[in-house]
Amino acid sequence: MTSEIYKRGLIIKAQSGFFTVETGEGLVICRLRGKLKQGRAIGDIAALGDYVQIELLADGSGAIETVEERKQAIVRLDPRPQGIYQQVLLANADQAVFVFACANPNPKFRMLDRFLVITEKQKIPAVIIANKTDLVDNAKELFRVYESIGYRVIYTSTKTRTGLDELKAQLQNKISALAGPSGVGKSSLLNEVQAGLGLAVNEISSAMNKGRHTTVTRQMFALDGGGYVADTPGWKSLALWDTEAEEIDAYFPDLRDLVPQCQFSDCSHKHEPGCAVLAALKTGTIHPERYDSYLRLRAGQE
Repeated sequence: MTSEIYKRGLIIKAQSGFFTVETGEGLVICRLRGKLKQGRAIGDIAALGDYVQIELLADGSGAIETVEERKQAIVRLDPRPQGIYQQVLLANADQAVFVFACANPNPKFRMLDRFLVITEKQKIPAVIIANKTDLVDNAKELFRVYESIGYRVIYTSTKTRTGLDELKAQLQNKISALAGPSGVGKSSLLNEVQAGLGLAVNEISSAMNKGRHTTVTRQMFALDGGGYVADTPGWKSLALWDTEAEEIDAYFPDLRDLVPQCQFSDCSHKHEPGCAVLAALKTGTIHPERYDSYLRLRAGQE
């Protein structure tokens, strides 16, 4: 027998068909109602970050009755025998937070450019964390191009405690997708934001990366002052699966405003006469490495 109590909640953990939903009055372990699973799904019906309506059951568990429409989602394609399946890494993220080190390891700007193209396409605001500033004297010079095109860059160091309060404020009351290469200091930064947070996130991340046969747990971690952080490994393998080569320029803020000024509407910005992008490259308005990233992504290269 079920009680007729319905609540709205947020999925903060997903594992093997079970969803942990935060209702504001506590956590409820839920499963999907059978009606939601009817027909062949082409993607995750419910996922981490989804807002749902649940019915509370007599045994204390819950049933997900409806999944609210997502404002956006970070999606990865999962090829299956019956066709392509869209796996949702995180729904309804308020921002993507990309952590890169200034040194040890050196920043991989082409990887960062790829991540930024994905967020531009998904309309997810991106914040760049330039970590380990204590190891270099030119941190702002390294990341200046990203500030110049409108991205927020927070310069951090756990050793000198630079930027930690700014990072903490940036995470408050938001759902944040965290990503970045290994070794950049994500766990140390998160431990400074909230004691034990880095360790908890790292344990989930490590489990997700162990192999295809490992049971995958996706989880968001609550921040004491409000908000959630979700580590989202796998950005490197995220394909621009529904992006045509000719639309890549729209996801480069430093290129897209120049595109209407090109002589040809189908300009590839590689060799055409009257190309505003090539003119800007020549005058130094566009950074050569950003232009190179554009060419590589347009060609389908890493």
